[in-house]
Amino acid sequence: MVAASEEITASLVHSLVAEQFPEWSELPIRPVEAQGWDNRTFRLGDQMTVRLPSADGYVAGLVREEQTLAILGSRFRVAIPRVVATGAPSAAFNRPWSVREWIEGRTFTAVGTRERETAISGLGDALRELQACDTVGGPSAGSASAYRGCHVSAVGEEIQGRLLLLDRRRAEGCRALWDAAVATVWTGPPVWVHGDVAPGNMLFDSSGRVTALIDFGQTCVGDPACDLAFGWLSCSPRERDRLHDRLQLPEDAWLRGAAWALWKALISSPEEVLAKYGRSRDAVLSDLADLTTG
Repeated sequence: MVAASEEITASLVHSLVAEQFPEWSELPIRPVEAQGWDNRTFRLGDQMTVRLPSADGYVAGLVREEQTLAILGSRFRVAIPRVVATGAPSAAFNRPWSVREWIEGRTFTAVGTRERETAISGLGDALRELQACDTVGGPSAGSASAYRGCHVSAVGEEIQGRLLLLDRRRAEGCRALWDAAVATVWTGPPVWVHGDVAPGNMLFDSSGRVTALIDFGQTCVGDPACDLAFGWLSCSPRERDRLHDRLQLPEDAWLRGAAWALWKALISSPEEVLAKYGRSRDAVLSDLADLTTG
């Protein structure tokens, strides 16, 4: 039996923990408020979490994430999840799952307006530090990273037909952006790429200072441009400029980052874009359409 995502309940998690880690069977279990898309997460007592793939297709990402966290753990000063134990597939849940330390903090969505600039600066510093980490042993970009870290043209086939569904002005502007972006390439050495920089995958304290990055399922070594998509998907122009100043990456990387944002906006529904990234799909596409046309 394989549980569907809606069937992953606190009761199921309790039975899994009691069966495989009886020393924690008396700890309370409750779902976290902000759930991810690929995994379901539950608090286990006050100090741990349980992370379970929501579908069979996300199992490889969970396994790969554990391996990546083990590599980065000694190289990255910003807090990242630490794996405490790995649960095995069973009759009740036919996928591996993970027990990790709980990291306290608020997601970017919960950061107050006056603290957002501090949060953006901290995120930029964290990504710059990640990019500077030693890449020895890091996983290469490719299909296993959902092509994060690859050249943005790797996802080009998914957007061509969708461009035709936009109104003429947006279609022309977005196509010009895409054509300009795919003509550029990362010329530096491969660097660490988070792969899913989104409001729910970063944590901050009450003053807006970054405390952790989480969700490393698509993390790899390659072109960092995909991490820059956050600047259009979740940031105001002023916040984007601040992130730009902190990261100090080549302008063509930002152009490819905009193309990654275009891809994400076009393959997602308006509801998905707003829920995951905090900006309306229309606003994102308007910004991107204006980027190369002025």
